[in-house]
Amino acid sequence: MEIKLTSKREAWLHALRLRTLPLALSSILMASFMAYFYGTYRWEVFILAALTTTLLQILSNLANDYGDSVHGADSADREGPIRAVQSGIIPLAEMKVAMYIFAGLSFLSGLLLLYVSLASWVMFAAFVGLGLLAILAAITYTSGSNPYGYVGLGDISVFLFFGLTGVLGTYFLHALDFHVPTLLPAISLGLFSTAVLNINNIRDIKSDQQAGKRSIPVRIGREAAIRYNWALILGGNAFLILYVLLENAWGGIAALLVLPLMLKVGRGVNREISSDKLDPFLKKMAISTLLWVLAFGVGVNLVELL
Repeated sequence: MEIKLTSKREAWLHALRLRTLPLALSSILMASFMAYFYGTYRWEVFILAALTTTLLQILSNLANDYGDSVHGADSADREGPIRAVQSGIIPLAEMKVAMYIFAGLSFLSGLLLLYVSLASWVMFAAFVGLGLLAILAAITYTSGSNPYGYVGLGDISVFLFFGLTGVLGTYFLHALDFHVPTLLPAISLGLFSTAVLNINNIRDIKSDQQAGKRSIPVRIGREAAIRYNWALILGGNAFLILYVLLENAWGGIAALLVLPLMLKVGRGVNREISSDKLDPFLKKMAISTLLWVLAFGVGVNLVELL
């Protein structure tokens, strides 16, 4: 059922898309759980990393609203939930100002995170560069003259920033070291996050085609996109098993308790055709990913304590 926006306050809350935050915070939780497991956890890193990630995700949501409206993906023919700019309640100029505000807040929060985490100016400079790339990626996904989300590169960006960069970067800020096995859960989370985007793009195939947005499902077709979705879900769990075996982190196997929920999402995406029936599976996949991270973190650390 389409959401009707009736006030500016409601439109702004809708534009923030707070339902995307659990997925964004999953990488911070995963890294922090592993830091605790390896004895390198720092509470100030967790808090500031969570704040920075939240601001970056909101920036990405606002930029997505702005960019899709400018480039036509949020036209009257769009089948997904209505966007704030598309509704006409929030002018493009106001959305652009909001993007600048959240870009600035993200940068300041990130600087504070690096200040309390790093002692080396070389590492500080390297992470500042990484943070600027994250801000640029959040803005240019659907905004700008050549948004990379419109040529099918969104999946790579989500995999890198929600998986590898989010997990490995946060773990490094905790431990000030890189532990190779942590790459495996980072890959898992990147695959699950990409699955959320893939479901979104399967839902929007028709309107994306009309807008010239060449997402992966538009490029390969619905049936292949569904097979791709299964590969992301099953692959993410396979990398978890590999991590558990390599690190003898047997409590982490608790994450597989969430596998039935993910399989249910996969079957739902396979079964449903209409956008309104597909839309709930975005939330279900995002929540399943968060539950997967929580089950992994609690399981691996509880067994270690026992």
